Amino acid sequence: MTAPRVRARTGGPQDDSRLLEHLLGWTLVVVLAMLLTQTGLI
Repeated sequence: MTAPRVRARTGGPQDDSRLLEHLLGWTLVVVLAMLLTQTGLI
């Protein structure tokens, strides 16, 4: 019998929050793009 793999806990976000992390990241990208276009930098 093999021993179960133990994952080291580093205090980071849970794996379940990957979707939320992606949504927040893309929201930040969209908001930044809107801000840059409104100020005329793009």
